[in-house]
Amino acid sequence: MIRLTLPVAEKEVRALRTGDEVYLSGRLVAGRDRVHERIVTENILPDISLEGGAVFHAGPIVKGDAETGFETLAIGPTTSMRMENFEAEFIAKTGVRLIIGKGGMGMRTAAACKKYGAAHLMFAGGAAVLAAERITKTEGVIWDDLGMPEAMWVLDAESLGPLIVTIDAEGNNMFEENKKKFAAAKEAALRKYL
Repeated sequence: MIRLTLPVAEKEVRALRTGDEVYLSGRLVAGRDRVHERIVTENILPDISLEGGAVFHAGPIVKGDAETGFETLAIGPTTSMRMENFEAEFIAKTGVRLIIGKGGMGMRTAAACKKYGAAHLMFAGGAAVLAAERITKTEGVIWDDLGMPEAMWVLDAESLGPLIVTIDAEGNNMFEENKKKFAAAKEAALRKYL
């Protein structure tokens, strides 16, 4: 088990390996499709630094407002592969070091993780309330014009996890490697029984 506090240094991320179990504390942002599109395609950066930070591919359910304060009720991960077309450029433009989401990501993201010293971490789907229990403060919202699930939310977390490293800063991609292993095992089984 590895505990990291955000923002993280490149050397901390480069020490991670696929399969490692990570728990994160500190400030992170939640942002999915429209946040990635705004940063990458529209070339608009948020008014906070994401350097060394983490982006959680999630659309949280939040109550409250800027006047009374916000509370995150649930924050379930979105399928990270939805951001594959944007993630390499997102990493380059923002300096984010950790990407959190459901499932894995592709080879473009793996190449960017290797180049920039970033990693993808998987959080289990169906655990949105568990994740919300690890959010100690919902600081605020950026780009609320995108709507609650698509806006960028600024969150403080304490021991968010377990998160499993699926892409490390060496470019190793656990999901792609597993696909090859399972395909080889399937072929061997078919040859044996057919």
